[in-house]
Amino acid sequence: MKLLAIDSSGVVASVAVVDEDKVLAEYTINNKKTHSQTLLPMIDEIVKMLELDLEEIDAIAISEGPGSFTGLRIGSATAKGMGLALGKRIVEVPTVDALAWNVWPTSSLICPLMDARRQQTYTGLYKRKDNDIEVVKAQCVVKIEEIVEQINELGQEVIFLGDGVKVFKEYIKENVKVPFMFAPVSINEQRASSVACLGMKLIKEGKTCSASEHKPNYLRLSQAERERQQKVRDFKIC
Repeated sequence: MKLLAIDSSGVVASVAVVDEDKVLAEYTINNKKTHSQTLLPMIDEIVKMLELDLEEIDAIAISEGPGSFTGLRIGSATAKGMGLALGKRIVEVPTVDALAWNVWPTSSLICPLMDARRQQTYTGLYKRKDNDIEVVKAQCVVKIEEIVEQINELGQEVIFLGDGVKVFKEYIKENVKVPFMFAPVSINEQRASSVACLGMKLIKEGKTCSASEHKPNYLRLSQAERERQQKVRDFKIC
């Protein structure tokens, strides 16, 4: 089974083609270019290098969110468009879960941190269970204080990774009471190969959708939506 995997949930853009337990190709870029400039050329380059006919792809795995609203929209539009054109199923992979897969061999508690702005983080808690990852706390958006408090209560060694590490590193150093470490830069941020690995698992569980059904999982309202709701509430009060 061949999967095309896409992750554009953060600053990093990543694309991979995985065949069962073999990563055939992975292309990751982290610079100032927008995902609208990079994703399709990256996919095209991988297809050319592999001499791959996209009809051979069995499904498309997409990092569904949470993350950057713009990045998620671009990635989802790319996956949806290709899915519709090729008649392929979509595998919606939770972004934070996929990030945890970067470090699944560890025996430590895994805590991905994505910067959600306003002192909040997209996060979750995970631990290795045999050849799988068990969800201890499902992906969510919370204040950094809340997830650190829960980590301290669990009392287990923890490894942090994700773009939120840079934002919250000093707070972690000052407030985490259990042994902890930070993932090395090579596996710290989103990787499409991890999206593909989790996508394979979800396919075997029958968790796919049609391209027309797919939509991003933002996990919270956008700033514009929050402001619109506030205006409605203010209008009702008046």
